[in-house]
Amino acid sequence: MQTEAYIHSIETLGTLDGPGIRYVIFFQGCAMRCIFCHNPDTWQMGSGKTINVDWLVDDIKKYLPYIKPSGGGVTVSGGEPLLQSDFLEVLFRRLDRLQIHKAIDTSGFVEVERVKGLLRWTDLILLSIKSAQTQCYRQLTGQSSDRTFRFARYLTKINKPVWIRYVIIPGITDSLPDLEALADLVSTMPNVQKIELLPYNDLGVYKWADLGMTYSIPDAKPPSEQDMISIRAILASLLPSKEIT
Repeated sequence: MQTEAYIHSIETLGTLDGPGIRYVIFFQGCAMRCIFCHNPDTWQMGSGKTINVDWLVDDIKKYLPYIKPSGGGVTVSGGEPLLQSDFLEVLFRRLDRLQIHKAIDTSGFVEVERVKGLLRWTDLILLSIKSAQTQCYRQLTGQSSDRTFRFARYLTKINKPVWIRYVIIPGITDSLPDLEALADLVSTMPNVQKIELLPYNDLGVYKWADLGMTYSIPDAKPPSEQDMISIRAILASLLPSKEIT
């Protein structure tokens, strides 16, 4: 089993990636090329810092006095953490012995067979749906949506708790057909506990420039708070039984 991994960075007291206070590990490497990505520096595979599972578990233990009382745990993110699923299974088995809540923030762009073992040790999936419409998904990511949707169906089959994450990009992912497609997907997933609507931000523009890359949606603007309120209301009408934040 893999006991070392490539990581980009660590956030020791995160509050945005799952319940409670989280120890968040950002893994290096991603097969997606999302045109709105604010971490393009995590794309390259086989780079970043090499980290050993023993060191990581010991470091996580230091923060348990803050994490456990809050109902928090450890979240792995990226990049795409499932590209290093063998390492994650080793890590999650170790964390399970310590009774630590374990979440994966993922695009779901993975072959299901590769991660079945890991999912047995996973408490929560934060599933990022770039678009629920296949053509838009490809335009946004450079990849087919097939793997993500197969992954979503498998999570439902095994009744794995899921939070859906969906980025609102005005003029790109916020139309009524976009929201209806998302609602259609979620309506087939009784295991979805809530939907997190994330307003697009343009912080990544500067990273793309620093990396000598051309940002393909330079005119995109974050949605207003009123826009977000209206979109939440639409989704709430389409999915009245789901929590939407």
